[in-house]
Amino acid sequence: MKKYRCEVCDWIYDPEVGDPENGVAPGTAFEDIPDDWVCPLCGVGKDEFVEES
Repeated sequence: MKKYRCEVCDWIYDPEVGDPENGVAPGTAFEDIPDDWVCPLCGVGKDEFVEES
């Protein structure tokens, strides 16, 4: 699964780790995260993330 980087603060969403503190279980693909989820570091929405190459 691909990792995604927040363009605002550079936090990396790693699907293998997820974001369990905010209700996203490990193994959750970025596309499957709820649309109202926000970056745990800076609070921006999913639309501010870009796929890591």
